[in-house]
Amino acid sequence: MNNKELAKVIIENVGGESNIKQLSHCFTRLRFTLSDDSKANTKVLESTQGISGVVTKGGQFQVVIGSEVSNVFREINNLIDITEDEFELGNTEKKEKLTFFDKFVDIIQGIFTPILAPLTAAGMLKAVLAVIVAFKWVDKASSTYQVINFMADATFYFLPILLANSAAKKFKCNPYLAMMLAGMLLHPNFSTMVAAAKEGGMAVTIFGLPIYNATYSSSVIPIILGVYLMSKVEPIADKISPKAIKFFTRPLITMFVVGVATLCVLGPIGYIISNFIATCVNTLNSYVGWLVPTVMGIVMPLLVMTGTHHSITPIGINNRMTMGYDTIVYPGQLASNVAQGAAALAVSIKTKNSELKQLCSATGITAVCGITEPVLFGVTMKIRTTLIASMIGGGVGGLFLGVLGIKNFSGGSPGLLTLPSYISTDAPMSNFYLACAGAAIAFVVSFAVSYFLYKEKKDDVIESTNSNVNRTVSDILIQPIKGDVQDLSEVKDETFSKELMGKGAAIIPVEGKVYSPVDGEVFNIFRTKHAISLKSDNGADIIIHVGLDTVKLEGKYFEALVKNGDHIKKGDLLLEFDIEKIKSEGYDLTTPVVIVNANDFKSIKHTNKNSEFIILEA
Repeated sequence: MNNKELAKVIIENVGGESNIKQLSHCFTRLRFTLSDDSKANTKVLESTQGISGVVTKGGQFQVVIGSEVSNVFREINNLIDITEDEFELGNTEKKEKLTFFDKFVDIIQGIFTPILAPLTAAGMLKAVLAVIVAFKWVDKASSTYQVINFMADATFYFLPILLANSAAKKFKCNPYLAMMLAGMLLHPNFSTMVAAAKEGGMAVTIFGLPIYNATYSSSVIPIILGVYLMSKVEPIADKISPKAIKFFTRPLITMFVVGVATLCVLGPIGYIISNFIATCVNTLNSYVGWLVPTVMGIVMPLLVMTGTHHSITPIGINNRMTMGYDTIVYPGQLASNVAQGAAALAVSIKTKNSELKQLCSATGITAVCGITEPVLFGVTMKIRTTLIASMIGGGVGGLFLGVLGIKNFSGGSPGLLTLPSYISTDAPMSNFYLACAGAAIAFVVSFAVSYFLYKEKKDDVIESTNSNVNRTVSDILIQPIKGDVQDLSEVKDETFSKELMGKGAAIIPVEGKVYSPVDGEVFNIFRTKHAISLKSDNGADIIIHVGLDTVKLEGKYFEALVKNGDHIKKGDLLLEFDIEKIKSEGYDLTTPVVIVNANDFKSIKHTNKNSEFIILEA
C-alpha cells in the first residue's frame, strides 16, 4: 500500500473529512483533533498495513506511522486541504474537558513538537563540528569552523522566535505578532542597553517602569509566557478597537501592552524560573546525579505510551540553554531508546514467525537510531517480555550514564545516530566514549533479557493483527442483505474497490434490512448507523458499510436494532434503512461487506449459492 492509499484509508477511518478539526504530525505520529472520536474505527486502523498503532490521549487521536509520517501527512493534506498553519482569533469552539495535567502536556507537546526538526538539525551540526575538530580536520581558528558554528547556533540563538510561532498556533493568536514579540527580546539594541546597564549599574526603564537586566537569546520560558498573554490581550484589543480602524489599532494595542508586560514582568519571571530549574538540576547532580537518568531509562516506554514524555523534553532543552549541557533527560532517553530496539531485535532473531521477525527487525533498528514509537506500539506494547527487557536495560544503562555524569551538548533524537551530540570541543572525548559504553550496556542487557524471556507462545503475545492465532477452522458468511452480489472491484469507491480495507464482496440491496452473516459479537455500531463492525466466533473482523458516503446523512433513515457488545447469531436482524429515501437524497446504496483481517485466512471467495455469501478458508 502506497502513502496515498494509506492516506485514504486513514481519512475514511477517522470519520471522514467532516470529522477532522485539525491535523498535525511529529516524528512518527499523525495527531488528529476530531469532532467526534466515536466515529473513528480504531480496529481497522490498527490492522492496516503501514500503521503501527493508535493512541487517544490529551484530546488527540494519534495514528502511529513511523518514519513515513511526513509523507503520509502530505498525502492527507493534499486530499483534504488541512494545514498546520491555521489560527483563529478569539476561537470559542467547545473543547473536550481535560484534566490540568492533560492540558499541560497537550500545550507542551503542541509547542515543542513542531520545532524538533530544527533543534535536531542544529544539534547534529554541532555534533559534526565537534567530530571534525576532534579528528583535526578543521582548526577552531578557521573560517570553516566559524561558519558551521554560527549555522548550528542560529537555531539556539533564535529559539524564542521558533517557540513564538508554535506557541501562537497552540494558544490561537497571530503567529507573526508572536514572532515580533520574540524579535523584541532578541533585538541587538536591547541586548546592548542591558549590557551597558549592567556595566554602569543603571536600570533600563520604560515610562519609569524598570526592565530587568536580562538577555533572552536561547531562552525558553519567557517567550511562552509572553505569547500566552498575547492570546488573552489580542481578543480584547479586537473587541475595543473601532471597526473602521481595527486593522491598525488591534495590532498596535496588542503589541504595546504585551511588549511592555513581557519586558518588565513576564520575561524576568521566565528568566528567573529558567535559572531556578538549572540550579535544581545542578543540586540534583551534586547529590544524586544517577537517580533521574536511571528512572528515565526505566519509565520512558510508559511515558511515550501516554505522550507525557513531551513534558520532559523542555527540561533538557532548558538545561542546555542555561548550563550548556544536559545530564538527566537525554542520557536516560538514550538508554531507554536503545534498550527498546535491542529487545525487539532479540525477538526478531528468536521468533520463527516471518511477519513478526520482519516487524521486530525493522522497528528495532529505528528504535536504536532514536525513534521508538513504531517499536513501542508495534512490538513493546504487544509482547510483555520486550517491555520488561526494555525497562531493565534502560534502567541499567541510565544508571551507568547517571553515575558518571555523562553530558549531552546538542540534543537530537536520543539514539545511536545522535551519539556525536555527546562530543564538545570544550569537553574530553571520554564523555563521548562513556556515552557509547552506556548505550552498549543498555543494548546488551535488554537484548539478553528479551532473548531469555521470550517464548513463542500465545500468552506472550498480547495482540497480533497479522497472525493465525485462533484461526483453526473455516467460516461461511451468509448474505446479510437481500440483493445482487458483485465484486468489490466494481464498487465506485477506491477504498473498497482496491481492497484497502480488506477483501470481501458488495451487495446492491433490494430490501432495507441487514442481517448478521455470522455467529459472533457486535464490535461497533457507527454513530451514524450506516455501518456496523462485527467479530465472528471464528475470529473474522467484518464491516458492513451500507451505501457509499452515507455517513453524510448523519443517521437519517437508519435504525440500529442491536448495540455494541451484543452476542448475535446468523440471521439476526441488525439494522434497518429506508432504501427509497436514501436514494432520493442521491446516494449510491452499494453495500460493501469487508473482511478487515483478510490476511489471517488462506483464501476468501464470495458466492451467491443458496444462502452462502463469503467462504473463509483458514
